[in-house]
Amino acid sequence: MAEYTEDEGRVFRTAVFGAMVLVSTADPGALDKESYAGAKAMENLSPELREVIKGGVPELPAGSVSDVEVGVLEALRRCVGILAVKAPGEVSAFSAAVVAICREVAQADGRVVDAEGAVVAKVEAALAL
Repeated sequence: MAEYTEDEGRVFRTAVFGAMVLVSTADPGALDKESYAGAKAMENLSPELREVIKGGVPELPAGSVSDVEVGVLEALRRCVGILAVKAPGEVSAFSAAVVAICREVAQADGRVVDAEGAVVAKVEAALAL
């Protein structure tokens, strides 16, 4: 079992919650449904990473919408790097889980608009090895 620092935990929280926020804000609407879908889809993460993510308050990058997106995508890339060193077997599962979370958020209101699909594609690209 890998041990994660508080800073690494913060990166995971920023990445996972930030990815959900990016998808949710790409098409304003059913925020309650999207939040519920994202929280439920977090079950796709390993129990260990769920604990790390639940271990503190999520922090989104400051600035414009673009700044937030850049910061979240960078946090996703950092997560892959952290896992590659500390838990290489988790990289693929983490990436798949985050993408699944984003897709659940996008589909929460019964439709996926182009803007949501574009954000999910950016998340997938950030998580690519």
